[in-house]
Amino acid sequence: MPLLALVLATFALGFEQLVQWQFGAMGVVGLAMLTIGVKARSATCTAIGSIILVLLLTQPGR
Repeated sequence: MPLLALVLATFALGFEQLVQWQFGAMGVVGLAMLTIGVKARSATCTAIGSIILVLLLTQPGR
């Protein structure tokens, strides 16, 4: 079980670094809002995080 937790934590950190590299600080903010919203079962927080990520993904010129 600790090995699985370590692997999942490593994957999560790697994904966060990928988002930060691709979308900058706002990408990390959007991902954090989305994660916090899902864990807290807050529809508002989840929606805000999702909207931030969608706006970053649909930027012209990317």
